[in-house]
Amino acid sequence: MTQGAKTLLKMSGITKRFPGVIALSGVSLSLAPGEVLALMGENGAGKSTLMKVLGGAQSPDEGSIEVDGRAATLSSVRVAKSLGIALIHQELMLAPNLDIAANIFLGSEPGRGPLLRPLPAREMKQKAAALLSRVGLTASPSTQVSLLTAGQMQMVEIAKALALNARIIIMDEPTSSLTAGESEHLFQIIGQLKADGIGIIYISHRMEEVMVLADRITVLRDGKYVGDLTRAEATHDKVVAMMVGRELSHHYFPEKVERPPAEARLVVDHLLVQGAPLGVSFHALRGEILGFAGLLGAARTELMEALFGVTPALSGSMTLDGKPYMPARARDAIQAGVYLAPEDRKRHGLVLPMSVAQNTSLPNVSSYSRFGYLNREQERRVAGAEVERLHTKTPSIEQRVVNLSGGNQQKVVLGKWLAMTPRVLILDEPTRGIDVGAKAEIYRHMAGLAEQGITILMVSSDMEEIMGMSDRVVVMHERRIRGVLVRSELSQERIAKLMTGTREEGGQAA
Repeated sequence: MTQGAKTLLKMSGITKRFPGVIALSGVSLSLAPGEVLALMGENGAGKSTLMKVLGGAQSPDEGSIEVDGRAATLSSVRVAKSLGIALIHQELMLAPNLDIAANIFLGSEPGRGPLLRPLPAREMKQKAAALLSRVGLTASPSTQVSLLTAGQMQMVEIAKALALNARIIIMDEPTSSLTAGESEHLFQIIGQLKADGIGIIYISHRMEEVMVLADRITVLRDGKYVGDLTRAEATHDKVVAMMVGRELSHHYFPEKVERPPAEARLVVDHLLVQGAPLGVSFHALRGEILGFAGLLGAARTELMEALFGVTPALSGSMTLDGKPYMPARARDAIQAGVYLAPEDRKRHGLVLPMSVAQNTSLPNVSSYSRFGYLNREQERRVAGAEVERLHTKTPSIEQRVVNLSGGNQQKVVLGKWLAMTPRVLILDEPTRGIDVGAKAEIYRHMAGLAEQGITILMVSSDMEEIMGMSDRVVVMHERRIRGVLVRSELSQERIAKLMTGTREEGGQAA
């Protein structure tokens, strides 16, 4: 915050304790009107807890908060909202079965008169239309939210905040599910909010976004305040060093080692997945990291789900190590040694109320049983080994997964499959929402698994990740394969052309 600037928000000495964990220890943060403050730190650094305190969802054990220079006790979410504080979660908190107008005013329907009777639906839609115009969303207020794209839903969330006359808006990983075009639109809206004097706390692991958007960066590490950097002071290496407590090279992808040609592990021949116009064909080699690039809607996830048997293919054929492979359900794929770490870890990759140990043993629970009884000692031993291998931050393996940060939840998903013996490991957005230090660890493990002969299919929307980790890249557009590029052919321009449907001359056969 520039010297002499008015302070919109000041958090001082915030401490929050949970059983066995000090989530925050004396953390301080400030925000000026019209400022974009990036809040950065590794998973488990305390960012989410600090924002829950600011949003009124949790009360601090120690410390003070001032809004507009006045002491504030944020005892509930409602109190925080009344002071103009709005939190936009990474997993958007919208009711899909209601229309846009109903979602904007849900829980705070505008009223009039001494009894605060709700406004008629017509007037509510008029107010919603004005808010949608302000955020540049052209959809009708009567549109059901389930019909919107992720980017449009993000705009509805911002409209909700503006309906509350929010002066402080917290955005938690706002671009994690957005296309490049939707992200660009969001950045324009952020610029307009700044011009209106609204302060924004922006949480993201995408360094390139932070460097463009942030006026200032506040870094947390292990629940403690590390320091601030202005945009002029900030560099990629400086921010990373503050986050992880050590220097970490920008080039944190493992060095690719030339290996002799390997035999095909998985061969996919004219596989037709639901909604695709044509069957897709490709092959993946033993010990290869095969990247899958494409824009939102290219059907990469649908293809991976067909390979895993979640939604069986309509036609076509596959072989795995030369033998027919066509899973009718996920259990068939697991028995064949084909495992999927899904894009949405919370909905499809974990049982959140269960412990780290229970989630780790779940896919192969029968192997932990003797005479009908679960061998808890073996379960704990295997789970402990995976926690150590992936450096998962958890008080213990008995901790419920719901209480872990997003990045550490992702490590539990990976750990449960690594505890078995994969032949093919499908990783759908493996590092989404994960900090740079944890990314480097996961990349190192991926490279190690490939060295062991495990075939990895990696779906990623991160161009740097695709280029840094892939031996070859399959590029998809509109539910079909547009080209396959070998490592020597990889460039952002070539991948982008194929992703947008431009024909590629040459390239390798799938």
